[in-house]
Amino acid sequence: MEAKPVAMEVEGVEAAGGKPRFRMPVDSDLKATEFWLFSFARPHMVSFHMAWFSFFCCFVSTFAAPPLLPLIRDTLGLTATDIGNAGIASVSGAVFARLAMGTACDLVGPRLASASLILLTTPAVYCSSIIQSPSGYLLVRFFTGISLASFVSAQFWMSSMFSAPKVGLANGVAGGWGNLGGGAVQLLMPLVYEAIHKIGSTPFTAWRIAFFIPGLMQTFSAIAVLAFGQDMPGGNYGKLHKTGDMHKDSFGNVLRHALTNYRGWILALTYGYSFGVELTIDNVVHQYFYDRFDVNLQTAGLIAASFGMANIISRPGGGLLSDWLSSRYGMRGRLWGLWTVQTIGGVLCVVLGIVDFSFAASVAVMVLFSFFVQAACGLTFGIVPFVSRRSLGLISGMTGGGGNVGAVLTQYIFFHGTKYKTETGIKYMGLMIIACTLPVMLIYFPQWGGMLVGPRKGATAEEYYSREWSDHEREKGFNAASVRFAENSVREGGRSSANGGQPRHTVPVDASPAGV
Repeated sequence: MEAKPVAMEVEGVEAAGGKPRFRMPVDSDLKATEFWLFSFARPHMVSFHMAWFSFFCCFVSTFAAPPLLPLIRDTLGLTATDIGNAGIASVSGAVFARLAMGTACDLVGPRLASASLILLTTPAVYCSSIIQSPSGYLLVRFFTGISLASFVSAQFWMSSMFSAPKVGLANGVAGGWGNLGGGAVQLLMPLVYEAIHKIGSTPFTAWRIAFFIPGLMQTFSAIAVLAFGQDMPGGNYGKLHKTGDMHKDSFGNVLRHALTNYRGWILALTYGYSFGVELTIDNVVHQYFYDRFDVNLQTAGLIAASFGMANIISRPGGGLLSDWLSSRYGMRGRLWGLWTVQTIGGVLCVVLGIVDFSFAASVAVMVLFSFFVQAACGLTFGIVPFVSRRSLGLISGMTGGGGNVGAVLTQYIFFHGTKYKTETGIKYMGLMIIACTLPVMLIYFPQWGGMLVGPRKGATAEEYYSREWSDHEREKGFNAASVRFAENSVREGGRSSANGGQPRHTVPVDASPAGV
């Protein structure tokens, strides 16, 4: 009887050649093959916690204003147009920042790229406490929103630390727990404001002082990333480049291979109407319930928080579902899962816009809608790590940037000024979700297939990823990490491939894995 091939795992041993010790089992690329949620095992789980927490703090900063908007509106004399413009500004700044962040991750690593961005945008958070005009409000929301590009470094980081069978879950939890900041801040800021107000501050002063809390959170998260984070399992980029364990790529090559891969563009579009919708809801839901159903500030904050707080399980659930579908149906399962979940989310969004006559129905549908639209985000980044290895960071940035573009366009078209009632805008947004999810059917991997067509006969993952490298680069071994990733991604072909279609890479525990 033929023995079943087994993927290499190294646990608690030091490979020859001075390779690092790991508490977690790893594959031939030193990526963790398990996901220990409540562990701080270095470097995999420590990097996970640094990634999600720093992104969480950026989300808190970006959406600290909407929960206090009725107070800010009265103090600064904001009009509906001012509020709409500021909402667009808060998510538009990260469009190009996410592309830049993806490139920075490819070239200098996620640790330095993430910490630098967070520190550069922190002053804008503090400046929120001294604004005096609508233009000042727009500017602080724009510059604070740039920090959301830290999402890209978080997803890149997880794709660098966890193996293919766990990357969907790792990306889902890191992104979901980071997005949780959008819900937590809906509760946090009203509570902070009330505490400061009760101490004796006037409303005019209390909401301004409250912004120091997200500012401090963001500052400390950047310091923690620098102090405890690590770029790759084998070390930081600087060290790996110096030792020759990692090829130092050029911006031109990274850019070219990202822009010419159509799969990245389709995922950017679909993500625009999952994460982009989530950003839009974060900006409008508090004021919608406050104005439409005449509830108080705290109740509106609690309702709005329930949308963002769903991320604690919804986006990780999407990543977990992506990995589970992959274990049964391969990449085709991941694609079908994304299309199905996001389409259902679109239908629920339409329903949310229709049931505006009922407070209870609106809350119930909004909560159900939140689970599907956020799970779709997790499912999207269950696919992103397989699009490209050489340009992983930029592909992640393109997809993440697509989320912000979707938010900008949606808010400008449906929630800017008084052209549409908010409930009407929500209904039309749902129709856009359904339409913009259809192109997922066009994504095709020759070695694994697509939603409607199976794999091409004889195509391999190694061949797919090696196309990103020239013959000269392959001769020098620059594509070694891509080859190892292809070997460890065998199950994306479905159960038949995982059980014997392609041999898995096996390395004895006393061998030295190739450079990261």
